[in-house]
Amino acid sequence: MIIKLNAMDIQAEKIKLVKMLLDTENPKIIESIKKIFKKEAADFQDDLSVEQCKEIEKASLEIKNGEVTDYDTFMQKHR
Repeated sequence: MIIKLNAMDIQAEKIKLVKMLLDTENPKIIESIKKIFKKEAADFQDDLSVEQCKEIEKASLEIKNGEVTDYDTFMQKHR
């Protein structure tokens, strides 16, 4: 079920959700909410092209292998 909310309604709903989250002591609810956010974050990849996914995989591998440059060093080379 998709509900369309305007910007003001969204803010009010977010506040209600935060209050409910703060009030709960049920770890199952908290885990369920975390799973929803993780799934939504992963779903963006469904909208990427094959080339974009390959670039992300390549970048992840470079980071894992320590093939990184810090921001200041990068900027010094390009000024």
